[in-house]
Amino acid sequence: MALSEEAQRIVAKFDYTNEDVNEGVQEFLRQMKEGLEKDGTSLSQIPTYVTSAPNGTEKGLYLAVDLGGTNFRVCSVLLGGDSTFNLTATKVAIPKDLMVAESSKPLFQFLAKQVEEFLRTHHDDHFQAYIQRRKTLSSIERVREEEIFHLGFTFSFPVQQLAINKGTLIRWTKGFDIPEAVGKDVCKLLQDAIDDLHLPVKVSALVNDTVGTLMTRSYTSPGKESAILGAIFGTGTNGAYIEKMDKIKKPVQGSYDKSTGLMVVNTEWGSFDNQLNHLPDTPYDTQLDKESLNPGLQMYEKRVSGMFLGEICRLALLDLVKDPAISLFKNDSQTTVAEESGLNKQWGLDSALLSTAAEDESEDLSKLKASIEKELKIFAPSLEDLKAFRDVSAAVVRRAAKLSAVPIGAIVLDSGNLETDEIVDIGVDGSLVEYYPKFRDMVMETLASIEGIGEAGAKKIRIGIAKDGSGVGAALIALVATRME
Repeated sequence: MALSEEAQRIVAKFDYTNEDVNEGVQEFLRQMKEGLEKDGTSLSQIPTYVTSAPNGTEKGLYLAVDLGGTNFRVCSVLLGGDSTFNLTATKVAIPKDLMVAESSKPLFQFLAKQVEEFLRTHHDDHFQAYIQRRKTLSSIERVREEEIFHLGFTFSFPVQQLAINKGTLIRWTKGFDIPEAVGKDVCKLLQDAIDDLHLPVKVSALVNDTVGTLMTRSYTSPGKESAILGAIFGTGTNGAYIEKMDKIKKPVQGSYDKSTGLMVVNTEWGSFDNQLNHLPDTPYDTQLDKESLNPGLQMYEKRVSGMFLGEICRLALLDLVKDPAISLFKNDSQTTVAEESGLNKQWGLDSALLSTAAEDESEDLSKLKASIEKELKIFAPSLEDLKAFRDVSAAVVRRAAKLSAVPIGAIVLDSGNLETDEIVDIGVDGSLVEYYPKFRDMVMETLASIEGIGEAGAKKIRIGIAKDGSGVGAALIALVATRME
């Protein structure tokens, strides 16, 4: 059988029909409801204690910090009150000896020191004025509230949140190991270190980057409509949406503002349908999961996010390469696959190469050819090889785009906002949705196929990029927290 026909046989395995999409939406709605009623479900549906969203008129200067892994980012956000902002940011690597230690104090002292250096560099007038005022005050007097910088703390590790500015560390990930900090309130650990340096900074909010994306879009969204959903489709995937508080049946510990009747919920939808009640499951999905660090978990994320799409594609292509009757990368006597080729290594095919395949519209696919030679060490691939690569990689991403529409469609339907005259606004961030050609178009096309949305409903849905949820969004959540006080 010709290579092109064999490639289409692989492509067909990634079919995700409109009927599948609609079944997926119903299953997502069911798991959403289940997650609001009890803990321990596929969709965690975590209350975030954020009970309102900005509308673009907010003004002020706020700080945000992001401990997301091996780097620490500090930024200030000046809100213009007209949906605009100015962002100033710095980034520094975390010293290795602070990541694995007996005590967390040196780590948080280091973080506080970076905040101090940022203030001295970028806001020295304000900082020096505070220091001078503090010298003239007696010990019992308090500095005026307006002189304090309110800070949003994006902390990208598992935490049990107990208030908008309180959360205890469940466990470390990403190479950190400081057992002494487990079970402690990370906001207090940072605040104590800040107070030791006498900085005019208050840790006002603990932030999830998906919630930050929702806040950023709500602030910058054109028109009067606030975003109902913030979603990330990048290395990973997740979403946070605005939910009616009376639908959250499980206990919400701690204190929060009940007056709005709303709360932002972090779905943690990467784990949607871990039971595989509905999700498509090719042999390549099964193999990827089996060989992953967390088998049986994050099953939705493993079919949608940029971290995994390259590996799914690699496994599918390897299926063709290993069949002696199929000519992929061996049809032409000049074609050679280097022994160290990424095609033969787990995670050896970067998902960025799938974008290159989609971008190359030339007849000879020369750009894709050059990238395959450089990135995969596969030399002189034939045009037939390149077309097979393009078709298989496109099928993998097309399925991811259609799967991406499932939670978006479910949350839009659940909100009831399609029944109003207003635009339904959604903020998204992440490399996949931002850089893969026409990814958003594929999502929008799929939304139009969902029962209850249709083409007319899809025209009322606006998906916009919300850049820098961990910076601007964290600052905006600090603002929301200040209002709540």
